[in-house]
Amino acid sequence: MLHEFTKGIWKENPTFKMALGLCPTLAISTSVSNGFGMGVAATFVLVGANIFISLVRNIVPEKVRIPCFVVIIATFVTIVELVMKAYAPLLSRSLGIYVPLIVVNCIVLGRAEAFSSKNSPIRSILDSLGMGLGFTWALVVISLIRESIGNGTIFGFSIHKSFEPALFMILAPGALLTIGLLVGAINHFMDKRK
Repeated sequence: MLHEFTKGIWKENPTFKMALGLCPTLAISTSVSNGFGMGVAATFVLVGANIFISLVRNIVPEKVRIPCFVVIIATFVTIVELVMKAYAPLLSRSLGIYVPLIVVNCIVLGRAEAFSSKNSPIRSILDSLGMGLGFTWALVVISLIRESIGNGTIFGFSIHKSFEPALFMILAPGALLTIGLLVGAINHFMDKRK
């Protein structure tokens, strides 16, 4: 059972290993607070939706399975969006359209179809928690690199007065470069371990 939880954090990390959820990763990883906020939101949606999908998997007819999954996922995304607007309006504005787009995020839909629709609620909770935490730590690492080099800040606090930020890093090419270098480093590390 522990394997269901840990696989999403490292072995099957959605961002670094499966290259899923790259659209929000590229767009919102300009600051650590954005990355963490998106990761927590996606994790909540993953866990909530996958519990319900696992519970109704034997009731829903095959022909309407995907539309039913999308409705369940959209319900949890709406909850996240409303809570974020009420209690974290700055984060909500900063993440913008990417919170509602969690509905069609490949990580969420993929885990619903590939795992939760075939497994028990307990295994689905562990799997979705692991995938959510893996997505969150990937976003935080990417955001930390991009914010520190691109803005010269971490969590909005200046690193050093004489530091000259490389604005390239907060633009889309900086996100692609960061992800590419991180994936390369992870693959190199994994090859060395073998």
